[in-house]
This record gives sequence, C-alpha cells and structure tokens, in this order.
Amino acid sequence: MKLPYIPQDAPFSEDQRVWLTGFLAGMSSRLVAGGSDAPAAAAGGQLPAMHVLYGSQTGNAEGVAEDAAAAARSHGFAPVVSALDDVDTDALAAMQRVLVVTSTYGEGEMPDNAELFWQALAAETAPRLETTDFAVLALGDTGYDGYCQAGKMIDTRLEQLGAHRVTPRVDCDVDYEDAAAAWVADTLPLFAAVEGIRGESAVADVAEPVTKPARTRSQWNRKNPYNSTLSVNRRLSSDTSAKEIRHYEFALADSGLDYEAGDALGVMPINDPALVDALVARLGIPADAAVTGKERPFSDLLLHGYEISTPSHEFIDEIEKRAGDEELSHVLRHGDKEALDAWLWGKDVLDLLLLEPSVTLTADEFVGLLKPLQHRAYSISSSPLANPGSVHLTVASVRYSSAGRDRGGVCSTFLADRIAEGGNGGIFVSKNKSFRVPADDDAPMIMVGPGTGIAPFRAFLQERQARGASGRNWLFFGDQHRASDYIYEEEIGAMSDSGLLTRLDLAFSRDQAEKIYVQNRMIENGAELFAWLEDGGHFYVCGDATRMAKDVDRALHDVIATHGTLSTEQAADYVTKLKKEKRYLRDVY
Repeated sequence: MKLPYIPQDAPFSEDQRVWLTGFLAGMSSRLVAGGSDAPAAAAGGQLPAMHVLYGSQTGNAEGVAEDAAAAARSHGFAPVVSALDDVDTDALAAMQRVLVVTSTYGEGEMPDNAELFWQALAAETAPRLETTDFAVLALGDTGYDGYCQAGKMIDTRLEQLGAHRVTPRVDCDVDYEDAAAAWVADTLPLFAAVEGIRGESAVADVAEPVTKPARTRSQWNRKNPYNSTLSVNRRLSSDTSAKEIRHYEFALADSGLDYEAGDALGVMPINDPALVDALVARLGIPADAAVTGKERPFSDLLLHGYEISTPSHEFIDEIEKRAGDEELSHVLRHGDKEALDAWLWGKDVLDLLLLEPSVTLTADEFVGLLKPLQHRAYSISSSPLANPGSVHLTVASVRYSSAGRDRGGVCSTFLADRIAEGGNGGIFVSKNKSFRVPADDDAPMIMVGPGTGIAPFRAFLQERQARGASGRNWLFFGDQHRASDYIYEEEIGAMSDSGLLTRLDLAFSRDQAEKIYVQNRMIENGAELFAWLEDGGHFYVCGDATRMAKDVDRALHDVIATHGTLSTEQAADYVTKLKKEKRYLRDVY
C-alpha cells in the first residue's frame, strides 16, 4: 500500500506544505492502522503508523525521537517522525499512536519548534483526543526550576483532551541517554500489546509512510568525545575591551566527524585544578582516596567527572541542613527563586563548604551530592565547505572575582587557559537541523547576532559564498565599542566589499551618549526590513535569550505592524506565519 506524500516540486507554499504534511500524516495513521482492525491489518501486511513527535532546541530530543522511530519498526510499526510545530491539532486528532519527546527551553518554556503546537493544544478550541494512545518522554536539567516543564505540560494537556496515556511520563536529567533508551525499550512493547502486535509478526516488506531516514550514529558523542587538536587559539577582542572573545579552531583529521553550518560543537571541559586542590584541602580527603563504585581516585573525579562550580540543588539543601547559615536558610524557607539566584551568584561548591568550617563529608557523600560534569555547546562559526578538516568556535571567556578569589567559566577558561595551541580537547557535534541556511539559494537572509551571536552567521555567510548562492544577505551586528569589540572586522569588511554582505548595520552601544542596540537599527531600517520579509526573507537571531532575543522579537513585531500597516494582533499572526514557514529561526541561550 503506497501512502500519500507531498512531492518536493509540488506547487505549495511552505505554510500550505506544513498543513498538508500534518493532515496527510494523520490520514495515513488511519489508512495504515485500519481503525479498530489494526491487529488484523498488521497480520495482513499493513503496518500501523507510530507518530513520533519531538520538540528540540539543540537536537537532543530530535535524536531520541529518531532512535525511537528506528525501534518502532522492529515492533511492527511504521514510524512517522515530525517536529511538534509541523503537526496541527486536526492532524493530531487523527493519530492513534503518539510518542512525544520534548526538551524544555530556559526556565520551563517550550522549545522553539514546539511553541506553536503548544499554543494550539492549550487553546479552548483544541479537539478531543479519545482515540489517541500516547506516551511522553521529557528531557530537562534539574539545575533549573522549570525541570522538564514542557514535557509535563504536554503530558497533562493530552490527558485533559481525552487521550489515553499508555505509560507514565518519564523525566530525564542532563545525563539522559540511558534513561531515554530504557523508556523507548519499555514503551514500544506496551503500544504493541495494545495493538495485538508481536514484533516481527508484522509483514515488513510493505511501503511505509514517508519519514526521516534512520539516524546514522557518530562514534563521537558526549560519552565518547573525539580527542581533537586545538590548532588555533587567538584573541579577537582587543586588550582594552571589557570582554575577552577568542577564536578557536579544532582539527578533525581522520575522525570522520562531520557538521553543517548551524550545528553546535560540544566541548568536554576539565575543571580548574586550583579549585580541585582547594576542595581537597577543605574537605581533608586524600587526593588519591577511593570512591565507592568509581575507578578514578577522588581528585581525578573532581577534575574530570563532576560539576564543582555550580552547586546542585541537592548539595545546597544538604549544606543548609548542616551549616546553620541564617541567610541561606531564610532564602530556602521562603522559596524565592530570584532571591536564591541572587544569593548564589558567583558562589561555587567551595564557597558553600566555607560557610561552616566544621561541616565534614566523606568522599562518597560529597561526590553523591554533585552533578556529572557536562559538556558546553557552542554555535559553530565555520562552514565545512569553506574549512574542510576543521571546525571553528567564537567564545567569550567568562572571568570575575568574588570573595577574594578569581573565578571563571568552566569551559570558556578551559579553552582559553588550559589548552594551548597544539593541545587536545574532547569534542563532538550536536546537530541542529532547525537552524540552517535557507535551502533556496535565492532567498534573502537577515541575521541578527551581536557579540558572540555572530558565530553561526559567520558560518552561514561562508556557506552561502561556497555554494555560490545569489540570495541577498543582511547582518545586524554590534557590541560595546567599535574600537575594541568589532570582532572579525576584516572578514566582515571583505564580505561587504565583495558583495556577499548586501547590507551591514552596526550598533556599538557605548560609542555615544545614548545606547544603540541591534534592535534600534532594525527599527531605523524597518521599511527595508519588512520589504525583505515580504520578498521571502528568512530572519535569524543568535545570542542572549534573556534580554537581546526578546528585545529583537519586540522590534520585529513593531517593524511588521508599522510597515505592514497591521494591528498588534495581525503583526503577531504575521510572525506566527514566519515561524510556521521556518523563516523565523533562533539559536539562543
């Protein structure tokens, strides 16, 4: 049985294509499953559809979704993998079997490619889902108060709409791989049992719904990073700048490690040896002490295995019980997140231990209260087409002083200070398929990336140049001072001179009495910006999510309302349309 799909050359707009894809996906669920006769259909050679929907900010949830789809085939299902925003609620209502894998962005927010889905699902107009069986896997970080909140909200809402939960939701922390694999292995047989399917009993040679190809796993990942040579480590910002922004180049050699413009590079840091030594001294535990269940000695575990700069919630709670610090106890008793964040600012694990010198912990107790040391992901600032055999990063070194000690970002100072040129560091690629150069080489591209937010756009411009793309390119860039903070100035100037950069608008906030930011430049050039959007332009943002990205979003709405002669509600609809068409994309942190 050949299931319907939309040919790539079909004469539909992106918005129409998204709607039709979701509609056909839902219809294929009924066609393949055969309604209430699903077991018989499977026995007769038709595979019932399993819809695997994901919300992903950095690619982790998408990777788990693709793994789940591959496993679904072996359980007698035909998997259909979709981003949540590619599925409207009418199509969802026609789906009988749904796996949802979603991360949580920021403090409990939906990932960018799940935001529109959630708005529709949460609306009073959302359809009833009594014929839908579902399961939810949530990815998150217990370091944030909104831990797995996106998954929790979707799980609850599906139940409210009448869908049947096949198994309780599972929430995964940053060390998610094993838990996610176990969830997939445990959950699919439950769906198979509901269908009366028994794995290989389904005929495997029938046509399946159009879906993404099975993921080819790289041998290099968070648990097994590639030990790459750092070939370049140079400062970009001047010595007079308040910031230290550096350019790094890692050699790929014969690793087979591949990436695309828009991906992120995971870097596995090593903790500051000085902080490790100070912790060993404060705890009075021998550096070579054994830790139960661990192969490495105590100090080596602290150096390579655990987060010691950012205290975990478990560590904070334990210290509060033992230290008797009135200020900390007061903050925790009142449950004021902002007050706790303010109290913790600049404090590491050693600071909390120093609150009460009499507090003692064994090596096992101490390690048990820490979180595993995590990689840091940085937007890649190179295109492999222009830089075969290497991958580039643009990173701001975080440095500050507190309580008489010099402090630094775990990974940014690891890169800056503890890997010399010619040294080695563990890296791997985090795919971000939701942040890509336009597939249409003729499409206009608008990029807003102040500071290190320029990183992916340097890669985008290199990519377009290497591809010979004819589309216009517009960059909004800025920082504090032009004289000291105009990173990649020569490169950007050459791109402008060659015509690769059609437009360049700069905003150096502190070079005049009144601060000017990239969003101000957007508003100043609003008429032309809107014209580019009307001409099919793709709008990209990279940088700080807390302030810059929100200010840019407000400016975008204002530009569209003003120059499109639209109401506030109409401008919001216009932005929603850009998102649906994948023409408003963000890489924010």
